[in-house]
Amino acid sequence: MAEVIKKNGIKEPFDPEKIRKSIAGAAQPTDIPEERKNEVVGQVTATIVSALEGREEIKTSEIKEAILSELDRVEPSVANAWREYEQGKTKEEETE
Repeated sequence: MAEVIKKNGIKEPFDPEKIRKSIAGAAQPTDIPEERKNEVVGQVTATIVSALEGREEIKTSEIKEAILSELDRVEPSVANAWREYEQGKTKEEETE
């Protein structure tokens, strides 16, 4: 499986569970039913994992772009929640 290159340049083994947790976290504040949230998490995770097959390395930014693109397609409300979370996180990092 691919290695993920993080923002700071450190490489670590790809872990599909991290994608699953990130999408599930982004879906939490939305008002879509829990069953649909689980479907979205499974569908997007499977798409990303299959896209990584055969790759040796991938940047976290590429993974994020792929996740958001897929979320925009299958459940835009989750994609919007993810973007709002990311904006908040960026503002926190700027004030540290």
